[in-house]
Amino acid sequence: MENSSINESLKNERIKYKVVFIILLITLVCVFFISVSMGTMNIKIYDILNVITSKIFGFETDVKENVCAVIWNIRIPRIICSCFVGMGLAVAGVIFQGILRNSLADPYTLGISTGASFGASFAIILNIMFEIYFPTVLAALTGAFVTLFIVILIARKGNGFESSNLIIAGIIMSSVLSSGVSFMKMLAGENVGAIVFWIMGSLSAKGWNDVLFVMPVSVICTAVSVIFAEKLDIMALGDDNAKNLGVNPNKTRLLYMILGSAITAVCVSICGVIGFIGLIVPHLLRFWITARNSVIIPLSALAGAVLLMTADTFARITASGEIPVGVLTTLTGGPFFIFIFIRKKN
Repeated sequence: MENSSINESLKNERIKYKVVFIILLITLVCVFFISVSMGTMNIKIYDILNVITSKIFGFETDVKENVCAVIWNIRIPRIICSCFVGMGLAVAGVIFQGILRNSLADPYTLGISTGASFGASFAIILNIMFEIYFPTVLAALTGAFVTLFIVILIARKGNGFESSNLIIAGIIMSSVLSSGVSFMKMLAGENVGAIVFWIMGSLSAKGWNDVLFVMPVSVICTAVSVIFAEKLDIMALGDDNAKNLGVNPNKTRLLYMILGSAITAVCVSICGVIGFIGLIVPHLLRFWITARNSVIIPLSALAGAVLLMTADTFARITASGEIPVGVLTTLTGGPFFIFIFIRKKN
């Protein structure tokens, strides 16, 4: 009798997870088409479907050439980019909260974003002061991974990959690199706006090359994270219990560090620092749905995509001069997180 009630409860939970997944998926599709249709030029959903179909299957379209260019070359790549960046940051948030066993951890806890900002600022300075062109995306990516490597080295000099060592190493690197970014802002002089705008985070002028760069990393890292999600659940019990259950905590933590850092590095290198997506989304889903990472990771991927697409659309259409989406997510995410935190405590 007791086993049947447990099985029934598990069955109901699985149904609930599937329903939430389907709702988020439908919301994602709806937000995508609404986002493409909104802007300086209002576009009908029929025209969007017509252009997408014609581009994918090679059909001729009766949509005007300028409308077709706006849909396919400007709006769709930007919105798809926001989808996969939001997905990646939310999944990275789940990963870092899991391996660090800290609900306040996010994709930027280990200083990855600061490393990317340092690399991008360095590339901008080279271009401004010495007229040496170095791709900002490549520089940001290099800075992020070098930072991860140094954080791992610092943590290893302590007691290994324990959560406290990783957090302390991340704080040290963030402080040092933040000072470096500030120094480069000073060197930039009147051109400091280029560095500041990049750091604030923006998805403007993103094209298909950016989509092809961020999409595979987000999808592959998310898939691998789901495959090994049970080990991440076991890690929440502590290193000693994880060892007793046959999980190597150091190897698992290193795997997820690489996955989370790869996602964060690529997302930040593409669009700058966009805060609170990786903190709010996992928090809300843990609070309302479940703490199981095998469920939270795919749901966070969809919710993060919806949230960033919505925020980017709002940033794009609400002002004559575009608001950097990183500023918008931080301004709205901060008070909202405080509200959720207080309500949860009560």
